[in-house]
Amino acid sequence: MGLGGCILLIGGGAILAFATNWKMDTVNVDLVGWIMMLVGLVGVFVYMSIARRRRMVVPPSTTVVQDDERRYH
Repeated sequence: MGLGGCILLIGGGAILAFATNWKMDTVNVDLVGWIMMLVGLVGVFVYMSIARRRRMVVPPSTTVVQDDERRYH
């Protein structure tokens, strides 16, 4: 799930939790909204930690150059 999906979950959960007043006997819509927002926030943090790890710059390893000993004889 990418960053867009996480933001979509947060937005959809906020709409369910705050902007609707639906009453259902079997499903608590407010709780579903809160769970969606929580899953979206966890997804954002996981995505950011993976993106930070991907952006780390590793310096290239230097090769050791050995002089030719025959040149000094």
